[in-house]
Amino acid sequence: TKTNHIARFVPEQQWHSTFPWCSMLGGVLPFASVTVELFFIMSALWLHQYYYMMGFLLVVFVILGVTCVQISVVMTYVQLCGENHRWWWKSFFSCASAGFYLFLYSLWFLATKLELVGFLPIVVYFTYMLMISVAFGLFCGSIGLLSSFWFTRVIYGAVKVD
Repeated sequence: TKTNHIARFVPEQQWHSTFPWCSMLGGVLPFASVTVELFFIMSALWLHQYYYMMGFLLVVFVILGVTCVQISVVMTYVQLCGENHRWWWKSFFSCASAGFYLFLYSLWFLATKLELVGFLPIVVYFTYMLMISVAFGLFCGSIGLLSSFWFTRVIYGAVKVD
């Protein structure tokens, strides 16, 4: 199939398909799927409690992956229905923004559950939680991007060109 070297004009998108809104709306569900387990993990990490629900963690991990796949495919489908061929970064950030919600959750956890005294413990907490949030965002975003790539390959692979 021959492609054109000049990119097509992308028509005006609806409000939920524009960049800041699609990423913020897309990150809510992956984060919501892990919030209960996240409380127990952060309690074990920062409040020195035991974490003993590894089987449930595996189930939540699978649910997170499935949620990221579904959100990313739906958001990519909405982009493609709006004739927007620039879906790559939006498919990544639609799930990667869950890392931003994780960082906001860590701020809430610091304000309500932790009793850190001094400047250095708070800096250490923010540093670790920023690294964890970035890693979580990269994990969710890469699942979203790869699933959207697979989705577009499948749907456009079925198109017959005369």
